[in-house]
Amino acid sequence: QVQFVESGGGLVQPGGSLSLSCEVSGIVFGHYIMAWYRQIPGKERELVATITAGGSEDYEPLTAGRFTISRDNSARTVYLEMRRLRSEDTAVYYCNAKLSWSSPLVGNWGQGTRVIVSS
Repeated sequence: QVQFVESGGGLVQPGGSLSLSCEVSGIVFGHYIMAWYRQIPGKERELVATITAGGSEDYEPLTAGRFTISRDNSARTVYLEMRRLRSEDTAVYYCNAKLSWSSPLVGNWGQGTRVIVSS
């Protein structure tokens, strides 16, 4: 069974930085596209960034240039480095995986990690 364990969230001031981690089990991690999502209170979950098995990164416009996604296949972990945080980045952040761009997410959302950007 696939399991995602997100960590690293917390309270940070606007303009600050935070690093998130997501440890994955139950899949052959190195074969999957990994993705970070977030859910802002009152809104649907939205895509933040993706990274392919080969390491190619892609970002949604609101986070491009501020966030960096990376992965360590040996550690079965995907990371999200967040810089120049804004109040609108306040959300619960989740990771998930898909085998290809046309595949569905493997599902089984983890508990997420909460990021609060506030002074």
